[in-house]
Amino acid sequence: MEAGALLIFALLVLFAFLGLGVWATVKVVGAAKRGVDRTITQARRTVEDTTLKAKSIGQVGVTGALAQLRLDLRTSMRATQQALYQGVQTDSSLRESIGLFERLSAHGHELDDELKRLEQEPDRKRIADSLPDLRERTAKITQAADSLRWAARDRARQFSEDDLDVLSAQIEVESGALRDWSRQSVDDLTAAAAAWDAQQGAQGAVPGAAGAAPEAGQGQAARGGESRPAALNPAAPAARYPWQKAPRPETTT
Repeated sequence: MEAGALLIFALLVLFAFLGLGVWATVKVVGAAKRGVDRTITQARRTVEDTTLKAKSIGQVGVTGALAQLRLDLRTSMRATQQALYQGVQTDSSLRESIGLFERLSAHGHELDDELKRLEQEPDRKRIADSLPDLRERTAKITQAADSLRWAARDRARQFSEDDLDVLSAQIEVESGALRDWSRQSVDDLTAAAAAWDAQQGAQGAVPGAAGAAPEAGQGQAARGGESRPAALNPAAPAARYPWQKAPRPETTT
């Protein structure tokens, strides 16, 4: 019975590991696919922008005008999208601006698709007649996108300046506190040093008053030593300084 329960438990653990492995594989494959898609999209975008730049510079007339309108539109919309989506990571109030930008993006995509179709239109005169309206629509969209982008940047710069002002004020207060602490510490150390010097001077005056007592004691000890036998008072060895060499013992042959 116990062996069967252990076998069932082992199978459940095995299936759990297998399921986890399949899930991890799917996640990895999905992430890799998204990475490849982003790379392909970015590469396609780069190629298309390069083509539009070449057309706007190298061609004149309707073709060059359409390419320049598409390039202006795409550049403005992409810069605004990047500014808003980066700014919302630190400022959640930009979410409403992102909602407005998404609505603006719908008009931008519609105009870009129309301009792209007109590049293949053989009736150049009709396109030339519609260019004023296309320029006006492009200007409206790019101006709205630029307004959102610069407003977001001005807001971020203002927040940064306000934070810098607050930080500067706090640093000034802290610096003043540190300077007060330094003067107080110096005054305390000076007072402590003066008190120590006074205490040492008071202690040095006491031994001088009783200086005769040791001399009297030494005289009594000397007189007592004179009455002792010579064997009890051997002569003290001559003093030898550290830089003198010790005498060598004499050798007898």
